[in-house]
Amino acid sequence: MISKAKTQDDSALLATAAQIRDQGKGRTISFSPKVFLPLTRLCRDYCKYCLFRQSPKQLRNFFMNPDEVLAVAREGERYGCREALLVLGEKPEESYLEAKRWLKDHGYESTIEYLHSICKMLLRETSLYPHSNAGILTRSELKALKDVNVSLGLMLESSSPRLCEPGGPHEYAPSKKPEIRLQTLKQAGELKIPMTTGLLIGIGETSKERQDALHLIQNLHQQYGHIQEVIVQNFRAKKEIPMNSASELSLDKSLEIVAQARICLLYTSPSPRD
Repeated sequence: MISKAKTQDDSALLATAAQIRDQGKGRTISFSPKVFLPLTRLCRDYCKYCLFRQSPKQLRNFFMNPDEVLAVAREGERYGCREALLVLGEKPEESYLEAKRWLKDHGYESTIEYLHSICKMLLRETSLYPHSNAGILTRSELKALKDVNVSLGLMLESSSPRLCEPGGPHEYAPSKKPEIRLQTLKQAGELKIPMTTGLLIGIGETSKERQDALHLIQNLHQQYGHIQEVIVQNFRAKKEIPMNSASELSLDKSLEIVAQARICLLYTSPSPRD
């Protein structure tokens, strides 16, 4: 049974978050009209909740080719899109010979090099602004993509190394170690790259781990001022994934987490920098 005190606490939390919203953007909902470009669904990681990742046996084409990208982008332009959202798996050439061979056959050493070429093409051939979700990146890769993207995206997802342990959702996903993702976000801040990040909730993390993740994002933005958007994405169980029988967070719990994020992050401002 839910206690009366707990109900009152939750109501106060939601009311505070609503007040912050109303003092900021109010009830106006904004969005960026974008065209979705899944450059490749191959991925070196195997997250147990993911439907996006596909193996080579499941795909007819390992990468979208430039003509396919342009066709989709120009169709998006006709519908008023302003952004090209490029989504791809993490460096598949490190796990799949098929990906490495495709890249080599087309004149590229890596997926990131191919992504850079595609972004450059979009800037040259269309009116769309590229935004790439390319996973973990080195400093040199970040610098290269900064030149051809208005911003980049990397979900922190969780602050919990525990989720990478045997049996966890990130057991077979080496790039989902929190310290590695935080390093990419930190280097992006040092390079003054606007970043979208966020949490994936309901994959086995605790309430404290969610709060820790929010504070890590808060600290990054206070230091560098480069976090432009924080997504709170909820897990849904689907029959095609290993976590098909995992329980989902309730709507009330999801609202509580969104409220916590609004309170934590909307009071965040960058520290003065030289």
